[in-house]
Amino acid sequence: MTLNQRVIDSPLGPVTLVATDQAVVGVYFAEHKRRPALDDIPEPPSHAVLDAAAEAFAAYFAGEADGVDLAPATSGTEFQREVWRVLRDIPPGQTWTYAQVAQTVGKPSAVRAVASAIGANPLSIAVPCHRVVGSNGEISGYVGGVERKRWLLDHEAAARS
Repeated sequence: MTLNQRVIDSPLGPVTLVATDQAVVGVYFAEHKRRPALDDIPEPPSHAVLDAAAEAFAAYFAGEADGVDLAPATSGTEFQREVWRVLRDIPPGQTWTYAQVAQTVGKPSAVRAVASAIGANPLSIAVPCHRVVGSNGEISGYVGGVERKRWLLDHEAAARS
């Protein structure tokens, strides 16, 4: 599998998109927790998948789109993919708790496992893990940092107003 990357500017700082010729497989902030090594991945000037993804992210950050529609991640365990599928169902401008996600995947006592699956999400923003908050509504636990999570939630709420 050949990977290519593109670094795009965003209000949250640089975001690195990683793609095959078929789909985006990673979206990473500069200080992303669990960010893979990207140094040896080429940055072609033109790449159909990366070009389309960059346009989708630009529309999202400009407030012209509710989200970034990318193909779902094919990596991860069956449980992780199920959690990521549920995240895609959380409407823009809304938040769910980790417990709500656990309930929705049919494992109400697996809140910690849900949180771990969310932390392993390779498609930040596109698979909106930022829409999940603590049971008390606290904004915490985002791979790009709490400040970015807060910005994304505020951005989506403003776009829905």
